[in-house]
Amino acid sequence: MRCHLLNLILFFQHTFSYVAMDPYKYRPSSAFNSPFWTTNSGAPVWNNNSSLTVGARGPILLEDYHLVEKLANFDRERIPERVVHARGASAKGFFEVTHDISHLTCADFLRAPGVQTPVIVRFSTVIHERGSPETLRDPRGFAVKFYTREGNFDLVGNNLPVFFVRDGMKFPDMVHALKPNPKNHIQESWRILDFFSHFPESLHMFTFLFDDLGVPQDYRHMDGFGVNTYTLINKAGKAVYVKFHWKPVCGVKCLLEEDAIKVGGANHSHATQDLYDSIAAGNYPEWKLFIQTIDPEHEDKFDFDPLDVTKTWPEDIIPLQPVGRLVLNKNIDNFFAENEQLAFCPAIVVPGVYYSDDKMLQTRIFSYADSQRHRLGPNYLQLPANAPKCAHHNNHHEGFMNFMHRDEEVNYFPSRYDSVRHAEKFPIPPAICTGRREKCGIEKENNFKQPGERYRSWAPDRQDRFIRRWVDALSDPRVTHEIRSVWISYWSQADRSLGQKIASHLNTRPNI
Repeated sequence: MRCHLLNLILFFQHTFSYVAMDPYKYRPSSAFNSPFWTTNSGAPVWNNNSSLTVGARGPILLEDYHLVEKLANFDRERIPERVVHARGASAKGFFEVTHDISHLTCADFLRAPGVQTPVIVRFSTVIHERGSPETLRDPRGFAVKFYTREGNFDLVGNNLPVFFVRDGMKFPDMVHALKPNPKNHIQESWRILDFFSHFPESLHMFTFLFDDLGVPQDYRHMDGFGVNTYTLINKAGKAVYVKFHWKPVCGVKCLLEEDAIKVGGANHSHATQDLYDSIAAGNYPEWKLFIQTIDPEHEDKFDFDPLDVTKTWPEDIIPLQPVGRLVLNKNIDNFFAENEQLAFCPAIVVPGVYYSDDKMLQTRIFSYADSQRHRLGPNYLQLPANAPKCAHHNNHHEGFMNFMHRDEEVNYFPSRYDSVRHAEKFPIPPAICTGRREKCGIEKENNFKQPGERYRSWAPDRQDRFIRRWVDALSDPRVTHEIRSVWISYWSQADRSLGQKIASHLNTRPNI
């Protein structure tokens, strides 16, 4: 007994002396702060802004472990509320083709004028929580799920045509900056301005967000954009780049600050109620769908990169082409089942529609579905709102929340006991991918031209409101002189008079 007790004492002495000497034992997490970025496993990260791509313009490689780890961690930060687009409202209806574009795509739901496809649409605010007011200055989501005869097609976009950043590597950090301060849970301008001061590509988006368009009157009176560049492929295999545009038949209307305060103070769910009441009264919201297309062989002819999500395609040289109309004529039956459990992913396409090497789109292809699997479970596509309406078959068995009744004995492929075969081959873009593995930005950034052109297109009173909003944001006492100077420099490069006016209101000299 004495021997066992002595051995036990010696064991604990040895253990505690080892712990005391070991610098990695029992230390607070703050002690492990590295002076440089690392992965979760501690590996150094020398580029936390650019994805690993084939050549400077993509596509993105799945072997970019840092990107996948970063996105996968980000997608799992909230449960069960959506990380972004938490506040939303849905409605059902149909999409009808009005113009023949069969020369551009072999997509069945676009095959001929008169063809109708059932849809469900979800509108949302982006940054704020599920119960937040619908009058806050924030982009609005505009997501359409087409239940086609060839499977679902999710066209996931916003009410503004561009985005803040062009590479998904920056997306988690961007959302963190836009979200409330983790210390006090208050959204603060200094954090937003600090983050985006490193990325002048964000200027174009801010000419929309800080414009009068920053607070739509409601969901019925706003545009919708696919934002990302997709690809259309016809039966012959010819591919064109495409951007999608939704135009409301009732026009675009917005709320200025004073109106937003009144409306939001009276009803923090005003846009949801307006959508529901309009449909219930038979005043069905309607949008016209237009597209812009570019031949990939001509993509180098512009002073911007057509796959850059921070850019618009000028309509005077790339005109809008009409395609069809979207009508919402039925309210959802259950908010939880058809709004909270409704899930979208840009990866869900149909034959005739494909992705491009747009770096943000390439990231969203992974991130959206990954986020939904975390939020709703691995079988979220079996939920009624998300399941295809056409016949479907695969061997994706079991897993959490799998409620599909199956009685097959063969759950593998191929098999001589199962007659299911491959579908007929359909075309995908034929472009050849070549290039070095590298993390870098695109060549044609051209960050200032389009923001300046947009500002100069406004009437003077609209310019003044834009300037006032920026002066208010930059007047935040926690915004440093350095950050103010960076933003004044950026806006001066977009438009010299704009930078001068902001500097004058802030009693700061422009430095360009």
